[in-house]
Amino acid sequence: MAWIGIKPIALFIISLLHPFYVSVIDINHNDKEAVIEISVRTFTADLETRIEKEYNVKLDLADPKQKEKAEQYIQLYIQKKLILSPNGVKGKMDFIGFEIQKESTWSYFEINNIKQLKQLDVFCEILFGIDPAQINIIHAKTSGQRKSFELASPKNKTSFSF
Repeated sequence: MAWIGIKPIALFIISLLHPFYVSVIDINHNDKEAVIEISVRTFTADLETRIEKEYNVKLDLADPKQKEKAEQYIQLYIQKKLILSPNGVKGKMDFIGFEIQKESTWSYFEINNIKQLKQLDVFCEILFGIDPAQINIIHAKTSGQRKSFELASPKNKTSFSF
C-alpha cells in the first residue's frame, strides 16, 4: 500500500533523470482546399538549442523583440530538417508562423496545390543532434485515413501510402 503513494514520486524523479527528446509532426491533407497543412511541435528549449548550433545565433523564441528573427530561423531550420514529397514530388513548404504554448513551440507550414494524396515520403531530422534518443512522431491524414510512424534517430525517412 505504501508503494502506491511513492510510485508517482519515483516516476517523477526518474523522468527528471532521464529526459525524453521528442517532436510531433501533424500532416493533414485538406482535399477541399488542395493543401497539406503541417504543424510541428517541439520543446522550445530544444528548438532554440538546435537553431543556435545550426546557425551560430543566440535566439529566445519567447522574446517578442526577436519575433522576426525567430520566424526567419524557425523557417530555415524546419525547411532544412523536414522535407515532404507528396506523390513523389518534393513539396515547397510555405511558412505560416509559429506560436509558443507552455514549454512547446508550434511551427506551421503549408504545401499548396495538392488535390489528391496517394503517397507521402517524409525526410525528418528535426532536433537530431541533441540526444541520440531523439524521436520524431509523424501523423499523416488524408480522406479520413490517419497513419502514424515513429522515426528514432538515426532513422530519418518513412513513407505513407493512402
